[in-house]
Amino acid sequence: MSFDPVIAFKVKVQPSLDQNGREPCLGGKLREKAVWVDESTCIGCRYCANVASNTFVVEPNFGRSRVIRQDGDSSEIIQEAIDTCPVDCIHWVDFEELGNLQSMLAALDLQSLGMLPKISRRFHRELNN
Repeated sequence: MSFDPVIAFKVKVQPSLDQNGREPCLGGKLREKAVWVDESTCIGCRYCANVASNTFVVEPNFGRSRVIRQDGDSSEIIQEAIDTCPVDCIHWVDFEELGNLQSMLAALDLQSLGMLPKISRRFHRELNN
């Protein structure tokens, strides 16, 4: 018995009723929590980026660690990176919290580590008025 390979393009795929839109695209397991770096307390030591290099990167403009991929490393390796942080600025959070945390971080006037401080936006506005 032989099958015509063209049939694969003619058959409509029925979506599974068990899908909820949160399945991993490439297989694997879903995490219940997301990893977050509180850049306002990060000191740029690079420990996390050295331990979990597929998850963390040191942002070049501010010199602080940042999560670039939630699925970059296993949970065990990410937890090891969290444990190496000397200032405890890396946390497991709910995925739903990430938007609010990013908004709060964007509102801060962070200074670049290793560079001369800049005048805050608020102070600069007061000087010009």
